Amino acid sequence: MQADARVDRQEDSGATKMAVMLTIGLFFLWGLANNLNDVLIAHFRHAFALSDFASGLVQSAFYLGYFCFAIPAALTAQRFGYKATVILGLLLFALGALLFLPASAAVSYPFFLFALFVIASGLAFLETAANPMVAVLGDAAGAARRLNLAQAFNPLGSITGVALGATLILSDAPAQGAAAASAVRLPYLLIALVVLAWAALLARTPFPKAAVEGHAGAASPLAGYRQLLRRPRYLAGVAAQFFYVGAQVGIWSYLIRYAQAALPGITAQHAAWLLTLSLGLFMAGRFAGAALLSRFDGARLMRLFALVNLGLALVGSVWLGLPGVVALVAASFFMSIMYPTIFVLSLDGLGPLTKPGASMIVMAIIGGAVLTALMGLISDMAGTINAAMVVPALCFLVVAAYAHRMRGKGGVA
Repeated sequence: MQADARVDRQEDSGATKMAVMLTIGLFFLWGLANNLNDVLIAHFRHAFALSDFASGLVQSAFYLGYFCFAIPAALTAQRFGYKATVILGLLLFALGALLFLPASAAVSYPFFLFALFVIASGLAFLETAANPMVAVLGDAAGAARRLNLAQAFNPLGSITGVALGATLILSDAPAQGAAAASAVRLPYLLIALVVLAWAALLARTPFPKAAVEGHAGAASPLAGYRQLLRRPRYLAGVAAQFFYVGAQVGIWSYLIRYAQAALPGITAQHAAWLLTLSLGLFMAGRFAGAALLSRFDGARLMRLFALVNLGLALVGSVWLGLPGVVALVAASFFMSIMYPTIFVLSLDGLGPLTKPGASMIVMAIIGGAVLTALMGLISDMAGTINAAMVVPALCFLVVAAYAHRMRGKGGVA
């Protein structure tokens, strides 16, 4: 009997490890999808002869999907459990990727935007459920370690997405029309197949009850939103996240375009590798920031980083050349701690309002849609892309002001 019990525990342990590995892989997958958009902006701008504003609608369609589906994802997780929510998100993700095939056949930019919206709707389900699911997969004492490991795979996926796009989508001799539209078929078909395989593996893998069971009788997260709207400190955090994500997405979205304008003769394909370098610095900043946050107050460190990025964005806005490119690439290192720091500071002390509070923080990434489009509009009106970098500069000023207000409130656990 004791031997049988040992075998059962070993099997349970093995299944849990497999569940953890598959869940951590989700962080890689949505990082890949997010930053492949930065390549699509450069590609579609030439393929469809778009203005900067029109090409920036790639991010508007994408982050609108996040905004629209954050609350439905929270409700689904509560009703059906984390695992079912993740699988639904993967199926939507794969559907959106497969829609790139008819969109390329139709040579339709609006169709591509709709496909990106569907992908983002799936990612909203993944992000809403995956973080808490990692926490419940195993002992509570190791939850923080598992979450840190999972988060490390997100920028790795981002780097892979840009590298994949630079290799398979961009070229030194860019095409237009049907030829350009067809360039996205292979990478998005591969993504769809990988995502569907991941969903199948998740469906077949046993998960602990905490990741599978819903809570149908629990109070709806919708009941807490009215209370959250009466909390100025929390709303300041939502606003800070809106502006931070707008700055991050805006800089990355137009970095290829900026590099081509600043460095005569550089191709979109080569400029994409500068974005890869930028994402590498972002990942390095995550590790360096984690070490610093164990010793320094999170809000104070974020204020310093935001002020550094304010200066770097201003350099990018006034100096369209190699110094501007270096400044914008370097900004990624200092952006690295902002999203998780704002997230933690915003949710501090919410108690039972934490779940609806978290979904509203996810919804705040609509800043990536609104402010990226605004940057494109400014670029078109001014006739130069560097003018648009004033927007992220102002965003970092907002983040610095929020961090100044929250100093002494604690770091990132």
